[in-house]
Amino acid sequence: MEMEQIRETFHLMTRRLGLIDKCGCKVIETDLSVIQSHILYEINKRQQPSMQEVADALGMDITTFSRQVQTLVKLELVEKVEDPGDRRVYMLSLSELGSRVVTEISEQMNIYFQEVFSSMTEFEKETVIRSIQLLNRSLVQSSVCCSPVR
Repeated sequence: MEMEQIRETFHLMTRRLGLIDKCGCKVIETDLSVIQSHILYEINKRQQPSMQEVADALGMDITTFSRQVQTLVKLELVEKVEDPGDRRVYMLSLSELGSRVVTEISEQMNIYFQEVFSSMTEFEKETVIRSIQLLNRSLVQSSVCCSPVR
């Protein structure tokens, strides 16, 4: 496959996957941006992470990340508390509403991907997933990738 075809393939896939984010941002009467959805997902994956830990996981600078967290706190989706051991550090957790939002987003995404993979055989689906996992590992090891997210 020529490099231009590879580039076109990734460009098209990225655009189509971007539509997922645009279509699924209204959850439990709350409008969320794509990045806010990613922040909730990352907080949910960890046990009371620090703000810096989540910002690093998302490859975001702490100032931009902090503004997004403040919005999520105002929406009552995230709780932010000082670390008793270090008052400069803030720990994040999902509120009850935040947990419900994450669950609903997850259910919506599961339905979406079930539909996407429904036209594939189990072998094809597994091949696609393994290939994406391989690509993700290669991106992390690449010197040309802009700050890879681990």
